[in-house]
Amino acid sequence: MPDWTTAGPAVGAAFLASLVEVVEAFTIVLVVATLRGWKPAVAGTGAALALLALIVVTLGPLLALVPLAALQLVIGVLLLLFGIGWLRKAALRTAGVIPLHDEDAIFARETAQLGAEVARSKTAQDWIAGIAAFKAVLLEGLEVVFIVIAVGAGKGLLGPASLGALAACALVLVAGALAHRPLTRVPENTLKFGVGVMLSAFGVFWTGEGLGIDWPGGDLALLVFAALFLLTGLGAARMVRPVPTEVTS
Repeated sequence: MPDWTTAGPAVGAAFLASLVEVVEAFTIVLVVATLRGWKPAVAGTGAALALLALIVVTLGPLLALVPLAALQLVIGVLLLLFGIGWLRKAALRTAGVIPLHDEDAIFARETAQLGAEVARSKTAQDWIAGIAAFKAVLLEGLEVVFIVIAVGAGKGLLGPASLGALAACALVLVAGALAHRPLTRVPENTLKFGVGVMLSAFGVFWTGEGLGIDWPGGDLALLVFAALFLLTGLGAARMVRPVPTEVTS
């Protein structure tokens, strides 16, 4: 049975991160379906999922050959860099330095771009649309695979982390099927802030484990790291928030 003091955060991190990535992929797939119908959208998505499944099946046995300490160290460093990147952008969006993620705007932009590409081709319109869906699902899916492996491989939690990712995929598919429009109500910036905190916490935890550090409190140290990164992110957002300029008459 997994230790749920670690499995819980792993499932939560995989679920939230996957939710963000799948929402972004769904927006592109919806663009394809809107322009050319669901046939190329489903074909491109299916091909990408098949390739992702092949990657997972191939990587699974290889991970078992890597010494646990080395695996934790490498994944920890990569996860820390990945998480801090998410946290940095989320803090800047929270502060208003860079604009918030807008799925409606992305949908409009991608529709215009793909529409122009399809219009230039008279014989391969469905093929171009299918490739767009394939690329979106593959790129976002690779990030999901990385996150699941990163938060789950350190202590044999690939199963729970995978369940978190699958739950996110199912939720987005159901919501998307019901809405038939970009999922703009998903609070992506808040989710990315939380995911950045959790991935950064796992990064520090796994890096320390890989270096042989015996964390005080064991797995509960994850909660301490998460709290520290949360406070740091909120503090950074507050520090860089632009100061309103006063209008003088």
